[in-house]
Amino acid sequence: MLAGPALAHVGVQPVGEAAKGGYATVNFKVPNERDDASTVKLEVNFPTEHPLASVSPQAVPGWKIAVTKSKLDKPIEMHGKQITEAVSKVTWTATGDAKVAPGYFQQFPLSIGQLPEDADQLVFKTLQTYDNKEVVRWIDAPTEGAEPESPAPVLTLTAATEDGHGAAAGAKDDDAKGGAEHASDQSDGEHGATENAASSDSSDGTARGLGIAGIVVGAAGVAFGVLAGRRRTPSTGTPATPAS
Repeated sequence: MLAGPALAHVGVQPVGEAAKGGYATVNFKVPNERDDASTVKLEVNFPTEHPLASVSPQAVPGWKIAVTKSKLDKPIEMHGKQITEAVSKVTWTATGDAKVAPGYFQQFPLSIGQLPEDADQLVFKTLQTYDNKEVVRWIDAPTEGAEPESPAPVLTLTAATEDGHGAAAGAKDDDAKGGAEHASDQSDGEHGATENAASSDSSDGTARGLGIAGIVVGAAGVAFGVLAGRRRTPSTGTPATPAS
């Protein structure tokens, strides 16, 4: 009974891994916890202690997206450039008939980076607004040994990859995918060869059967012709001359 409500909290999960020092695609999963109201707005606040300069949202049909940037107290360096501002908030607002209705959930994807190398997790304080004007504040940071009443979405960071940009993990995924495709092609080839062999055996069997049947029919025809000829010989001969 206690685990049920926890599953309905707004959460964030990476697509694959979110490696330190790299980039990641993440999904903010927003379930509807109300039976008589729909979610029409989501505000995700980014951690100021670990600013992210690169944030790109993916379009969500029926939702307007606003990316807010703020000046940094201390510039950060990214790809050899000094970054003086970073994304501080991303807001999704439903338009028209779009909304997260009771009993449904919606995912809001983002591409984010560069992830910090000196942190194990990122906390995104989030506000969820319903069409009855209720605002649920998912802003409580996680605490060891107990779950907060309104926990903020937390993105867990994994160890840095070889090049710091997730390329090693991507290469492994591509290799695995290529191996699976090769195995599938090989299996398809073997299956096709088996089918062709079976088809060839079937065709040979049919041809042999037809050949044997033809020989039998031919032999029967020859026998019938010989018998018929013998039966016609007496009737076609010259009549005998009567004795004087």
